[in-house]
Amino acid sequence: MAKAEQIKALIKSHGSGDEERFYSIALQVAATAARQGHTRFARELRDLIDQVRSRKAGHHGEDANSLPPPSLPRELTGLVRADRPRVRLSEMVLEPRTRERLQGVLHEQRQRVRLHQHGLSPARKLLLVGQPGTGKTMTASVLACELEIPLLSIQLDGLITKFLGETAAKLRLIFDGVQKSRGVYLFDEFDSLGSERSNRNEVGEIRRVLNSFLQFLEQDVGDSLVIAATNHPDLLDKALFRRFDNLITFELPSPGIIEDIVKNRLCLFETGELEWSRIKKSAVGLSHGDIAQACDQALKQTILNDSDQVDTAIIISALEDRTEIGIR
Repeated sequence: MAKAEQIKALIKSHGSGDEERFYSIALQVAATAARQGHTRFARELRDLIDQVRSRKAGHHGEDANSLPPPSLPRELTGLVRADRPRVRLSEMVLEPRTRERLQGVLHEQRQRVRLHQHGLSPARKLLLVGQPGTGKTMTASVLACELEIPLLSIQLDGLITKFLGETAAKLRLIFDGVQKSRGVYLFDEFDSLGSERSNRNEVGEIRRVLNSFLQFLEQDVGDSLVIAATNHPDLLDKALFRRFDNLITFELPSPGIIEDIVKNRLCLFETGELEWSRIKKSAVGLSHGDIAQACDQALKQTILNDSDQVDTAIIISALEDRTEIGIR
């Protein structure tokens, strides 16, 4: 039957409103019951999950994640991807300082009417800086979920063209959407758009686009959040930094955060016998995403081995695989 860790994970996912994780854990409970010989209970539990999912799908109709960007011009098709994220801040494993700053942004956003009454504006233009896999893109999803507004990711490969003036015109359409339709507008891999204007390798069109972006960002007084994320802050034009309300840096995980990530990822299995000092040593230099992927690999191997206990050696092997991928 369900273990204590599984029951706690069920309650935690229910409390955070993460339905998909709740169903996933419930299916893990069914799988555990089946392995223990409780086949009837496992089958009934799976059937019950399928029934609840079907009823909810029928009640809500169209999948929220497939909804188009609200009130955005048709010209933005192919330039913007719309999502309805379900990831809560409580599910992210972050350094305390980073979490505190994100909580501050959310608090100001939820009190934006009160701030406006005093002639002030909440933080809504954020520059996220850090190595790949440290949580920048997920942060945009979390802010959208917490504020119950859509996440609108700008597709830079469709935005930047070789034709004079076309990219700036498309950028204007995007910022028109920022003004008209509240959402979290994410410019990921922003260094491809915001690189230093004095860079001799940059073509004139990109310089003009950056100038346009700076102008649109400064003129923007809407309620949407504009988030730019980059792995290479050293490439950004210096004028960009003062246009953003907050610069939030995402660091590689510390030893304490490494343990939290592993425990969070392996919450359905026993972790009391893991050798944390060896795991932390193997995970140094890896990002949050790398560690999460290594844990998933270790979980798959554990499940296929028909075991309820994740072995330290399996986790370390998976972490070393991620390290080799990073080196290559």
